[in-house]
Order: sequence, then C-alpha cells, then structure tokens
Amino acid sequence: MNTSRTQTDKPDLPAATPEKGHTSGPHRWLGSGLCAATLSVGALIDGYVVLTAYMIEPDGPWDAQAVTNSDVAGGVGLAFSVLTALLAWLFVKAEWLRTWWYAVPLALAIAALLRLTLLAPAL
Repeated sequence: MNTSRTQTDKPDLPAATPEKGHTSGPHRWLGSGLCAATLSVGALIDGYVVLTAYMIEPDGPWDAQAVTNSDVAGGVGLAFSVLTALLAWLFVKAEWLRTWWYAVPLALAIAALLRLTLLAPAL
C-alpha cells in the first residue's frame, strides 16, 4: 500500500478567508462608521476651540487677559488637533478610514498655529 500523495490528491483547504486587515461586510462598515463619527466629533470640538481663539480680541492696550485667553484657546486647539491626528493615524493604519482624514486635523492645526504666531492678537 502506497501512502504517498499524488498530485491529484489535494488536501482539504479551508474556505477563502480575507487577508489580514481586509475585512468586509457589516463589521467593516460599522468600524468605519464609528471611526468617522469619532473623528467628526473631535473635529467639531477642535474647530470650536480654534474658532474661539480667533474670536477673542483685546478691547484695548490694557486687556492682557484677552490675549492670554486667545493663546490658551489656540494651545488647546493645537493639542486637540494632535490628538485627532493620532486617532486618524490609528484608524487609517487599521484600514478603517482613508488617508484624506488626515486633512481635517492638519488644517485645524495650521489654523491654531497661525493664531498662536502670525495672527496673534496684539496689545
């Protein structure tokens, strides 16, 4: 009795499974939707903080508190932008979202940096 396999004897292969990181079906849509919602909420909060930094203007040369408030809002907006960018990186790396999601935190970070430097309120 010959126990060796011939080319016609093929082992039973499992059903085709998606490659690692390439899920499909409702789990992918659910994950992508949750990630998109998380980044959207983060962008709304960040946008509000950066907008607040731009809306604060000193009433006159004595109003140093307004300049401080604008700087704090710009710094918090920049920190939120970094946090949102890190979340976007995580979600893109997991292949739940596309790379264009980096654009929103980048734009808000640039706006916050401009408010902290070139467009800072002066006394």
